This record gives sequence, structure tokens and C-alpha cells, in this order.
Amino acid sequence: MKALRSHAVGGPETLTLDDLDSPQPGPGQVRIAVKACAINYPDVLMIRDLYQFKPPRPFSPGGELSGVIDAVGEGVTQWKAGDRVIAMMGNGGLATEVLAPADKLFPLPDGVGFETGASLLMTYGTNMHGLLDRGHLKAGDTLLVLGAAGGVGLSAVELGKAYGARVVAAVSSEEKAAVAREHGADEVVIYPVAPLDRDQQKALSEAFKAACGPDGANVVYDIVGGDYSEPAVRAIAWEGRFCVVGFPAGIAKLPLNLTLLKSCDVCGVFWGAYAARDPKGNGAHIATLFDLLQQGKINPRVSATFPLDRGAEAITMLANRKAIGKVVVTMP
Repeated sequence: MKALRSHAVGGPETLTLDDLDSPQPGPGQVRIAVKACAINYPDVLMIRDLYQFKPPRPFSPGGELSGVIDAVGEGVTQWKAGDRVIAMMGNGGLATEVLAPADKLFPLPDGVGFETGASLLMTYGTNMHGLLDRGHLKAGDTLLVLGAAGGVGLSAVELGKAYGARVVAAVSSEEKAAVAREHGADEVVIYPVAPLDRDQQKALSEAFKAACGPDGANVVYDIVGGDYSEPAVRAIAWEGRFCVVGFPAGIAKLPLNLTLLKSCDVCGVFWGAYAARDPKGNGAHIATLFDLLQQGKINPRVSATFPLDRGAEAITMLANRKAIGKVVVTMP
């Protein structure tokens, strides 16, 4: 088997394609012949030792994959060789074969391709938890999504529309604005590239307010952070919910007096921890996602694919914030 692995702390250029022995499943495990592995922002951070989880080296990044089971370990009765599955791994997915716990898999629905399957759970799963459990989104709400053209952002736009919200997408270019509109955004705000001075932040806040309307955004879904967070808080509605999802632009420092003036909530969205703590609730969300996929209400946008030996390029694309939708590595 082959695996793209991190042997030392560094960027994507430090990854090496290694030849390894095929792993044998132990009790409660299955072996998956990987077909596709989606790249997510934790992969960018993990190889630099900047993520909250630091797996021992050498390791393969890639936490979200789809493939076909080709061997099962002792005690596994719910799966068999030939089953198509989706797996959330944490890491290890950038390899032609992986071992996975049998009780952590989801069936890949009939008719759904491997690239789509690998692009579904982390982004849409995060947003089901973030929008519904943390943001308490409901029909008729105005939802402001920052970073709305990336994998998490586009899926938030789609889910917002699926649940009856009016969606304002905030993006960094006209190209990304067009994509956000294609996926259902009602309004689009194009923001400048950070860093932003105080005048630029004030202008951005006014643009957010104009797009959200006089009552403001009931839910702000902040996938970007940095200089963009405070302008978004200033555009929030009375008793709105500000969801902290990610911070590729940096960790924001919010003036807490704004939360008093708006009587708003600031809440974190940590889907991985939620899924571990409440597997039943997460499982219900995933079942709903499959239903929405079959109904055509959501559809992961895979904008770029790379073969395994170019997997470092896929991570670089995400690190440089060039990706629109999902970036996927496919296996030979």
C-alpha cells in the first residue's frame, strides 16, 4: 500500500509518499480500500502541529474518506467485504488502505459517488450541529455566512436554505460570489483581503448591515475569524447567535460590550467533540443529511481533485484559501 505521510513538522512540501505493508484488521476493525479522501482545514494545521490533536509521527493526514471494505476483523458482523462506506478517521485517510473501527462507519448511499461521499460528513456534519444545535437556526431567520465559498461555507449556505433561512454569503471575490449564488445565497457581500484597518472594518460592518436588513442577522456563522469577526458582530440581530467555527484569518478579539448591546450569544462549534460526546445525536444528523442529499437539497461541490502522489498540492490549495467547495484526493 501507499501512504502520504508526515515525518516532521512542516508544510505540505514535507510530506512523503511511502510504501508500506498492507495492514491487517484486528478485532472490531475493518480494512477499507480508500477511493477518495477529502481535504479539510485540520489537515493544514495538523502537519504543522497547530491542531488540538497531535498524532504521533509518522502519520497520514486526511480525516474524511470513502471506499470499499475489503477485509473484516474478528467480531465484525455489521459489515462485509464489498460494502461501500464513509469513514471519519481524524487522520490517516491519505493512503490506499486504512483500518477503521467498524462502529464508526456510515454506509455510502446507492448512487452516490466516492468523491461526493468523502465530501459530505465533516462539512455538512459540522454545520448541522453548528446551525441547529448551536445557532438554533429556524425558518425565516437571516443567516450571515463568512467564508461562504469554501467547503464548510457552501454547505452552510445550502443547509441554511434547506431549513428556510434567508442567507447572506460573505466572500472574497466575484468568482466566489457567483458560486455562493449558485448554491442558493440570497445576498452576497464581497469583503477585502485582510488586514483591515478601522475604516475598512467599519465599511464592512455597514455592508453586512445593508445586506442583512434593518433587523440584522439572527445567526452569524463565522468560518474566517480575524478582522472580519467584529464587523459581523456589529451586524447581528437583537438576541442573535454568533457561531465561532474557524479562524484561518486569525483568532479574533471581540469587544464584549457588543454582546451586551445586542443581547447576543457567542458560541463555539466543535463538531468532532460533539460527535464523540453525543453519537446518537450526531447519527440522527447524519441520517438527515443523507435524506437531504437524496432530495437534492444539498450537493457537495468538488472543485478540484488530485491523485495521491500530488496530495500535498491539495493541502496547499486549501492552505492558500484558493479552494472553492471541496478538494479531494483520489486513489489509484
